[in-house]
Amino acid sequence: MSIGSACIRPCSIAFGADQLKHRNNQRLIDSYFNWYYAANTVSIAIATSVVVYIQDQFGWRVGFAVPVLTMLCSALMFLLGSPLYVKVKVYKSPFSGLIQVLVVAFRNRKIRLLPDDCYNHSNETDRVELTDSLRFLNKACVVRDVDIGSSGSNSRGIPTVENVESLKSLIRIIPIWSSGIILFVNVLQTFPTLEAEKMNRKIPSRFEIPAASFSLLMLLTITIWIPVYDRVMVPFLAKFTHEPRGLNLKTRMGVGIILSIITMVVSAIVETIRRDLANSNTTVVMSAMWLVPQFVLLGLTEAFNAIGQLEFYYSELPKSMSSLATVMFMVSMAVASLVASLLTNIVDSVTGQGGGVSWLSSDIDEGHVDYYYWLLSFLTLLNFVYYLICCRVHRSFSSSESRLSHAVDKERFDGIEGKP
Repeated sequence: MSIGSACIRPCSIAFGADQLKHRNNQRLIDSYFNWYYAANTVSIAIATSVVVYIQDQFGWRVGFAVPVLTMLCSALMFLLGSPLYVKVKVYKSPFSGLIQVLVVAFRNRKIRLLPDDCYNHSNETDRVELTDSLRFLNKACVVRDVDIGSSGSNSRGIPTVENVESLKSLIRIIPIWSSGIILFVNVLQTFPTLEAEKMNRKIPSRFEIPAASFSLLMLLTITIWIPVYDRVMVPFLAKFTHEPRGLNLKTRMGVGIILSIITMVVSAIVETIRRDLANSNTTVVMSAMWLVPQFVLLGLTEAFNAIGQLEFYYSELPKSMSSLATVMFMVSMAVASLVASLLTNIVDSVTGQGGGVSWLSSDIDEGHVDYYYWLLSFLTLLNFVYYLICCRVHRSFSSSESRLSHAVDKERFDGIEGKP
């Protein structure tokens, strides 16, 4: 299952975007990312509700048969639509070129770059200009002992300027990528489910909501908010921001981090009230509906930051590395899961020293999950400051490229205007 997911998920979103590139409509591609994430969220909601219900009612055999039949139908539809797809040819792996850049740059680390140096460009139509950011990597594609126009320049194992700039774009987004780890640590928390088990989950019809079902509120929020944002908020915000996406991608990710801080603060306050009631002499049991705001905020957090990450990685990386955008997003969630587990173990061991009750005791009425939420709030606040620093560094690295890109676009526009 892990191998299948690793093959499908990174490629599916990039493959879908390839179908829209020929339309030359950036707004359509931006909207595609929103709807893709919404569809993915709906599928998760169905898997965690409908499929689980079928497994409980009809047994595991029927429960596993449903996903099997669904995958067979999807594979059949994929194959039937194959003649209609836009298929981008891949000539070689981009990773081999990135490794080559590192090796050659290390080998040429002692040489000094001169203003009149020549650099090895590929023979592709889309020519990429060498930038001054991360200049030490430029040593990998410098050509001094052969004619840059000769056919034998590439045969000597010299990386191209395009490979160097691809590696630079990957290095530039790694700091911003790392800022999303703490956010997903907050999203992946399971303590709200434990809290729901201790709270009154009955609604007026005397139906008791399963504690695990409260996580569907987060998925429902994402599913509702994405279409509203794409169809209502984006056109409205574009009038003020003059940004086709409504909000700049970095701003969108920053809003997600701020919402994550608010989510942890709300979670801490609600848990403090719940714990005080549970340990008091009163028989009043706090309603689980008090958990709804934090699940809604978690959904908004993911809707802003996660989709912003996907679009940001896709826009920053070259076309040959478009599938890597989804890979980086999935890796950040995997790393966040490991960090969450590590953080939980550290907090549990430190706060439980000396025979005291751990914050994360198995009985949350005795522990202090609210203190843990305050800790996450503080860490997320620090992460927001770190994110702002990363954005500033990224802006300084990309400013020269933006000026270069603007100059090239203006030159092309002037050329078009000059045509009869």
